[in-house]
Amino acid sequence: MGAYDAELGAAVERAQQGDEDAFARAYRLVQPGLLGFLRGLVGDDAEDVASDAWLEIARDLGRFRGDGAGFRGWTATIARHRALDHLRRQQRRPRPSLVEQDLLELPHPDDTAAAAMESLSTEQALALIGSLPREQAEAVLLRVVVGLDGPAAGRVLGKRPGAVRSAVHRGLRRLAGRVAQTGAPGGEVPAGRREPGGER
Repeated sequence: MGAYDAELGAAVERAQQGDEDAFARAYRLVQPGLLGFLRGLVGDDAEDVASDAWLEIARDLGRFRGDGAGFRGWTATIARHRALDHLRRQQRRPRPSLVEQDLLELPHPDDTAAAAMESLSTEQALALIGSLPREQAEAVLLRVVVGLDGPAAGRVLGKRPGAVRSAVHRGLRRLAGRVAQTGAPGGEVPAGRREPGGER
């Protein structure tokens, strides 16, 4: 992510000086991951929530301080707040839907859970992630889809990096178990289904 974050940081800096093309570049760099994150939280309403988030991002851009990685974390925080507001208004659970296949790049390809997830289609993977307890689902989405490191994901969620790592680990292990149970890649888990007594 080094070159990506360097390019993003430069675009954000120019955008803060009023360069509209640079803001458009920052948007193009951040939007796919942000949209994937939001689809994991609010399903088909992700585009609307993302639009609300970008209005706030544009409005408050002058107040942002940091580099490209920091900008990804800042935008994810804003998007998460808008998603939670949306869910409260709708009084419903998040439901996953389709995102582009190339958004789902799991870390550590040698990891058993990650390898199992790679055998799924993006739609199946997001359905499985959406069935996790909220804490685990958000942690996995931030690390896997948005690409934040542990400390940045922790800042978005208001948790210590160790707690995020633990949530990601538990989430990926649970996903690997579900993949094995459903006979992936063909098996399906109903969207939004939670395990009885599962963590919240």
